[in-house]
Amino acid sequence: MNATLVVEPLRRPPDVRVVLPGSKSLTNRALVCAATADGDSTLENALLADDTEAMIGCLRALGIHVAVDDEHGPPRVAVRGTRGLVPAGPASLHARLSGTTSRFVAPLLACGTGRYVLDGDPPLRARPMGPLVDALRGLGASVDELGEAGHLPIAVVPGDPADGAEVELPGDVSSQFLSGLLLVAPLRPGGLAITLTTDLVSRPYVEMTLGVMSDFGVTADADMGRRRFSVPRARYRGRVFAIEPDASAASYFFAAAAVSGGRVRIDGLSGTSRQGDVAFVDVLERMGARVERGPDFVEVRGTGALHGVDVDLRDISDTAQTLAAAAVFADSPTRITGIGFIRGKETDRIGNLVRELQRCGIEALEEADGLVVHPGAPQPARIETYDDHRMAMSFAVIGLRAPGIEIADPGCVAKTFPEFWSVLDRLRL
Repeated sequence: MNATLVVEPLRRPPDVRVVLPGSKSLTNRALVCAATADGDSTLENALLADDTEAMIGCLRALGIHVAVDDEHGPPRVAVRGTRGLVPAGPASLHARLSGTTSRFVAPLLACGTGRYVLDGDPPLRARPMGPLVDALRGLGASVDELGEAGHLPIAVVPGDPADGAEVELPGDVSSQFLSGLLLVAPLRPGGLAITLTTDLVSRPYVEMTLGVMSDFGVTADADMGRRRFSVPRARYRGRVFAIEPDASAASYFFAAAAVSGGRVRIDGLSGTSRQGDVAFVDVLERMGARVERGPDFVEVRGTGALHGVDVDLRDISDTAQTLAAAAVFADSPTRITGIGFIRGKETDRIGNLVRELQRCGIEALEEADGLVVHPGAPQPARIETYDDHRMAMSFAVIGLRAPGIEIADPGCVAKTFPEFWSVLDRLRL
């Protein structure tokens, strides 16, 4: 991939069906359940991208058998379950750029024996791990912070497996900390009770975690109101698990339809999907787009008019950049709130998003908990992506309407959607 890529504007509104890769979030959750299950599992339509390959690499580094077949149709991943056991260390694991992988694997290591080292690429080292480190210590594990406190790399030496059946955890930094603990809770001799000390962000991702656990045979008791979760000692069961298209990836194509007055339909994705980001179409509907939700498809049609909205994206924060891109073409300002925590994602997804919108000549205002985007006519600009796949994909939506939008480091989309640019070109058919 070249150092930059110019997004060519659409010559006419699209009228297409788009085939998307499997969900990253579902793939990585299913990989953890399958890896520790009784029996073998096959994950159908699994995502093969940097984030999921990072998870597969970590599981293989532990000695867990994972086989990938991407030569005969949609990718299939075969996983040989360990019957609830985590292979003993020493082992060194590398999570690349994947926050999901690092935050799911660290609790898994605390269920093993021996010493494990978990690291990642420099941008991942900048992302917070402190609350999870504290939780693992509360469960009896010894955790050495080998670099900056509260960040990767870390060395994990599990404690007595019988120690630590209860732990407290903040819920307002990242839901991935809670999901990681929930996924490994059945492996602990006494199960695990988790109490959140603050309100939970990105709640649909936790609901997705509980759903995938249930699909693999483990039922948790979740009291969202009291912020308390309890998981018994249990065994996941190997199974065939079909993964639906990625709803976060779908947001760019739905936004493209809305801003262009076109039609985009995505098969295999339901309006009742476990993926919270499917609710992005509800926001587009409020803005004036037409949405049709079927049992196995979602379709968005642009109407030629978009209206600004005031919306809390706390539960679907991965779509904030997409909405900001669509808001550029509305007829009134859009305020996005509830997303202050996304400053700790791949990049500062508020400050840097505002900076790049302003680079395009768009009036955008950073707020403590979100941002305000005023509509305008984007000017040609070279968009910095900050190692953030979502920055590249969201500004591509602007480039479909406005000439001269050049994306720096377009290859960063490989984190979750390696074929993004070729799939985007389907809108031109």
